[in-house]
Amino acid sequence: MKHLFFLFLLVTLGLAEGRAQQPTPPKAPVELRAGRMQAQARPAPNRPDVPPQFPGGAQGLNHFFQQNLKYPEAASVKQISGHVVMTFTVEADGHLTNPSVVQPLSPECDSEALRVLGQMPAWKPATRKGQPVPIQVRLPIPFGNSEGLQVEQGNVKFE
Repeated sequence: MKHLFFLFLLVTLGLAEGRAQQPTPPKAPVELRAGRMQAQARPAPNRPDVPPQFPGGAQGLNHFFQQNLKYPEAASVKQISGHVVMTFTVEADGHLTNPSVVQPLSPECDSEALRVLGQMPAWKPATRKGQPVPIQVRLPIPFGNSEGLQVEQGNVKFE
């Protein structure tokens, strides 16, 4: 009888230990959507109050691309269209540094995007509590037939 009780106790403890070691399922990531975001009570110290802005805002940036971006002939022959996603840092003085391709389209389009990014004028820097701060920007650069590209409509953010 004592052996049976001891065996029962071991089995019960083994089951309880097995339940305790099971990993908890990961939480679903937080999805941020326009119009559903809230101001933080204590924002991060590097988060700007005012984002960086291209001279002339979104219209100025569009005009700059129309004037300076050349669709590579090799990409035209291959009928490549879409956008190259670039990241760069807008420094406290407004100059752009650390350009890199995050989402490539083709080698020709990628090099053209880097070339055009190098020709961009200085931006109006981001500010935090009235002081200019460096911040990283992610920017899609359109190539080819832009009819399939959709621009999100909403409030003007950078003017």
